[in-house]
Amino acid sequence: MSSLAGELSRIAGAAFVAEGLAEELGRVAASDRPDLAQFQCNGALAAAKAAKANPRAIAEKIAARLKAEPIFSKVEIAGPGFLNLDLTDAALDARAATLMDDKTLGAPGTGAGKTLVLDFGGPNIAKPMAVHHLRSTIIGDCLQRLYRANGWNVVSDVHLGDWGLQMGQLITEIESMGTAPIYFDPNVVGPYPEESPVSMEDLETIYPRASAACKADPARLEAARRATVDLQAGRPGYRALWRHFVKVTEVGLTREFGALGVKFDLWNGESSVDSLIPSMLEDLKARGLTEVSEGAVVVPVAQGDDKKPMPPLILVKSEGGVLYGTTDLATVIERVRDYDPDLILYVVDHRQHGHFEQVFRAAEKANLRGRAHLEHVGYGTMNGPDGKPFKTRAGGAMKLFDLIEMGKAEAEKRLAEQGIGADYSIEERAEIARKVGIATIKFADLSNHRTTDYIFDLERFSKFEGKTGPYLQYAAVRIQSMLRKAREQGAEIGAPAIHSAEERRLILQLLSLGDLMASAEEKRAPNMLCEYAFELAQNFSRFYNEHHVLSEADPALKAARLGLCALVLAVLTRVLDLLGIEVPERM
Repeated sequence: MSSLAGELSRIAGAAFVAEGLAEELGRVAASDRPDLAQFQCNGALAAAKAAKANPRAIAEKIAARLKAEPIFSKVEIAGPGFLNLDLTDAALDARAATLMDDKTLGAPGTGAGKTLVLDFGGPNIAKPMAVHHLRSTIIGDCLQRLYRANGWNVVSDVHLGDWGLQMGQLITEIESMGTAPIYFDPNVVGPYPEESPVSMEDLETIYPRASAACKADPARLEAARRATVDLQAGRPGYRALWRHFVKVTEVGLTREFGALGVKFDLWNGESSVDSLIPSMLEDLKARGLTEVSEGAVVVPVAQGDDKKPMPPLILVKSEGGVLYGTTDLATVIERVRDYDPDLILYVVDHRQHGHFEQVFRAAEKANLRGRAHLEHVGYGTMNGPDGKPFKTRAGGAMKLFDLIEMGKAEAEKRLAEQGIGADYSIEERAEIARKVGIATIKFADLSNHRTTDYIFDLERFSKFEGKTGPYLQYAAVRIQSMLRKAREQGAEIGAPAIHSAEERRLILQLLSLGDLMASAEEKRAPNMLCEYAFELAQNFSRFYNEHHVLSEADPALKAARLGLCALVLAVLTRVLDLLGIEVPERM
């Protein structure tokens, strides 16, 4: 199903062409002043500027042509030459009926024939996921859902941090503990024990201790650096120990990602491209793209129009180790080779923008990115009530698992306050609380523009009133309940039809979903989906408060209103699914 705004733009564009003007001047969008008109077209002003003509005179010619189109109930000129447009109710009814039969609910199909590689998640091996991993995880997941819905072939990659200095720090700390000597004996090359000498709980204690020791003692830091280089060079014992780190960490990662309903196509890490790095370095050196700076191999990426210094991308440190800039550049090669993507998005904290600018420039300079556009999709921080990064009450970093459990506990409290599920089984109440708790966390985050910092207030975002995930879930559940009752009564569900201003407002918004999905994709902006869902729920509430539905005496009117309810539910549920929010069967 084509976008309504796109359809109107084609009609208006043809009118401009008929007057000898450019078709793109006919772009139609939802009106900035819905109290004055449903849609607007401002092309006459741009046309007049280019042609050095009177914009109102041009608008009058375009308006005369549009008035002949049966789809419009109103074509008016406002101000110096703005065109205000309304559609007939019959035209809106027809398109709403078509939308009901469209399985995609008007998805724009912007990604047809295109491939996206989406890099998000990015937790480090040997560390539990913390609250600061939340934004990358759920923003990235929302984007992969949105792009898939819009027709893109999406390949998502968790891109684990598994190959840097922290590995060397862990290896040297375990060696100093003396608990697993077989991995450090240079005369042993395997086989090594299948069972890990350390658990995830052990690593949670060992890593902070190792990191602190390296900060306090330059000799320990140097030993960790040497161990990192040896690991990357393939020392058998270190590789075996590293594989244990990866395996025990993935248990926790699978739990946390699973709790959030997030899945990845690829579970690759920085180490995945290790075999590509030697040939990449040889190629870059052979083409004269590298330099040696203070013993390190670098790619200069500064440009003449830079407003501030741009350091080179370091590929090999002076002691021989590689950095995550090296693996990121090799990962571009791997992704281009394996997927030939049109677009690669990196959903990573905005504080890493400088790093990605270096990598992207190096990829462009070396002609490594193929046809792919590389883009850093940055985001701000999740803060506590004090305005500082969200932490535990004791001031430490909060584990993501603990935050999820807090969300579920708060949801259980809210459900009890509302008297919801008092007669349900313990299992069903727990499942509803899980869905509500996850919705609380996700909507709290996604409803803010990703580039902004925001205050996470669990109490406020868990309420069933206001702009919250639980409010939207409850709105959907109420419609589900109404439609169940209608089916039990044997009521007919027909095509929506406009009989009031409230119905017209709802149908106009439902028909705008495709445009909204295209715009949210273009801006990489999940918050636009949140705004749409909240506005839809509010518009439905106004409609429901003003009209009889189940109690409507007129069968045809009742069928049309039930059809409108069914379409609202389908669209609301679809948008919530794009946000990664599940709707319970009942509440």
